[in-house]
Amino acid sequence: MKTYEGANIRNVALVGHSHSGKTSLASAMLSTAGATQRLLRVDEGNTVTDYDEEEVSRGMSIAAATAVIEWGKTKVNLIDTPGFNMFIHEAEMALPAVDSAIVVVDAVSGVEVVTERIWHYADRFALPRAVVCTRMDRERADFTRVMESLTSAFGRTVVPVQLPIGAEKSFAGVVDLVKMQAYTYEMGGNGKAKIGPIPVNTEEEAKAAHERLVELVAEGDDKLMEEFFESGTIGEEHIIAGLHNAIREDKIFPVLFASGLGNMGTDEVLDFIVDYLPTAVERATVKAAAVGDAEPAVRKVSDAEPVSIYVFKTISDPFAGRISFFKVFSGVLKNDATLQNYTRSTAEKFAHLSAMQGKTALPVTELHAGDIGAVAKLKDTLTGDTLGDKAAPIQYPQITFAEPAITFAIEPKTRADEDKLSNGIHKLMEEDAMLRFFRDPQTKEFLIAGTGQQHIEVVVSKLKNRYHTEVNLKAPKVPYRETIRGRADVQGRHKKQSGGHGQFGDCKIKMEPLQRGGHFEFVNEIFGGAIPKNYIPAVEKGIVEAAERGFLAGYPVVDFKVVLYDGSYHDVDSNELSFKTAGRIAFKKAMEQAKPALLEPIMNVEITIPDEFAGAIMGDLNSRRGRIQGMDNKAGKTIVKAEVPMAEMLSYGTDLTSMTQGRGSFSMEMDHYDFVPAANQEKIIAAAKAERGEVVEEEE
Repeated sequence: MKTYEGANIRNVALVGHSHSGKTSLASAMLSTAGATQRLLRVDEGNTVTDYDEEEVSRGMSIAAATAVIEWGKTKVNLIDTPGFNMFIHEAEMALPAVDSAIVVVDAVSGVEVVTERIWHYADRFALPRAVVCTRMDRERADFTRVMESLTSAFGRTVVPVQLPIGAEKSFAGVVDLVKMQAYTYEMGGNGKAKIGPIPVNTEEEAKAAHERLVELVAEGDDKLMEEFFESGTIGEEHIIAGLHNAIREDKIFPVLFASGLGNMGTDEVLDFIVDYLPTAVERATVKAAAVGDAEPAVRKVSDAEPVSIYVFKTISDPFAGRISFFKVFSGVLKNDATLQNYTRSTAEKFAHLSAMQGKTALPVTELHAGDIGAVAKLKDTLTGDTLGDKAAPIQYPQITFAEPAITFAIEPKTRADEDKLSNGIHKLMEEDAMLRFFRDPQTKEFLIAGTGQQHIEVVVSKLKNRYHTEVNLKAPKVPYRETIRGRADVQGRHKKQSGGHGQFGDCKIKMEPLQRGGHFEFVNEIFGGAIPKNYIPAVEKGIVEAAERGFLAGYPVVDFKVVLYDGSYHDVDSNELSFKTAGRIAFKKAMEQAKPALLEPIMNVEITIPDEFAGAIMGDLNSRRGRIQGMDNKAGKTIVKAEVPMAEMLSYGTDLTSMTQGRGSFSMEMDHYDFVPAANQEKIIAAAKAERGEVVEEEE
């Protein structure tokens, strides 16, 4: 692979909804540029950017993958990202490494749920965008409808720079509205266009669209506006420069048309990337992470600056080991350089630099500011780390993600699997920012958490195929809690005589409920030495330990207050253990009187769905004991906010996908605890006792 300077590099992410044609478009671009010998296809399982066996078997992108295209004198670093909502974090992770995004939209479906989500992610990074409407050769592909969908969702600055010639099976090419020429193709050909005049039946529409484009370009530039008013139009070279600047400044979001499977329009997409999208050094400066209230430091994107890189992705390869993907933000990174990892305060040697063509490493000798590369076998470096010249430290901001939406209990199938489980999962966690693995301190179960059921299923499959570890998944135990609704006044008395010193402890307590979130409060009102001071902590400890074990169903008791107000002791037989036992006995007696009840976790849920599914979703939430908190409508999508018990949401990711044909998305987080309805409480208690066995009552 040749070495390129930043001015001749374009870093572009392909983003959009699942099955909108991103990987097919990437494959067509690679074929047109001669990077592959023929047009590779998703349904054949041989594309460059969907190489993982999970992606091949499922026919969809699961992780972001890089590809390199040499087009003329320009190097295009392409990052193909997933569009399925459970893997959208992979697209978000790639955005800091690119200088523009191509938002891929299905010409039949138009703007979908993830299209909007990824558009907002790009807004957050102030990332210039172009839209490519793919699958123009499909049945029901419609230029007018897809443009209405785009402008409705993103505004009038979304403007076509091409017009399609024909539609559906008669799609033959595009009209370039800047150069006012027609580019026609053979379906399934080599992707190279025949240039000719605009078809007669498209001339009027092309002329009107050209004038509208010229007006929009002129609006953002005073000199161009003057030229437009003087002559009624703008020269082609001025349109190109003006459009380039308008795209870079997010004033215009151009729309192009193509067919990935038919390999039509892809050479024009590549020309557009080179001519109009920002170069790798046009960003000028990159901001470091903010420290306190101070203004964040900046680093110029230039070869002359000290070298600094940001790691935006990590994969764990069974053969090559850990592979780190990075963006060179400043300086020139040379083979065998040693950089300081500012995040972890360690030194790392960069041997065998490469550019990744899917899973194939293309060796490079050096990478200039603005370029993207990869290196294997860094010892400590992980995704989000910043490395660079030890003498010029800087820390680039890391991306923070929402907490995972779904959790499963996980257990190894055999003892051999148990030994390999932790190592396999931790390697997968290195490459997947939304994967969590932990032990529940209450239930003692090992839990695995992710963005949805399909996400976890992919992880389980990778454990089996990559690390030869088989596991069973179970619905996790809901972390119920117990509390009280009433008051109690009881005596806990422990007396035991077995020859020699006996055991004696006696305490009287009052118990009352606290507000939600009050946890536990212990008040000592002993006076006159009824219980010696050194035994009072033992009473509290006995109560706390008994509360941890629960009363109704073995769940921790919370939100209650205990007042220790009287008791008695024996000079010889009393000790800490005796009063600890007395405290446990008093707690159990008090729970019998104080109207014990179960609490369940309530989740704040936000669901985004197309309008036509709103009624079904509302009915489904009601059936899950949900309380609707509000609804909003935006760009043809309904946003439903609700509070729903966690027990009703354990499989919601799969259920929502089924109800909306994969067009819905949701997020949820723990909000508060509330009382379990009486009808449900008995079932939960019975199930818990059946699993744990009846709790043996402690003898007085």
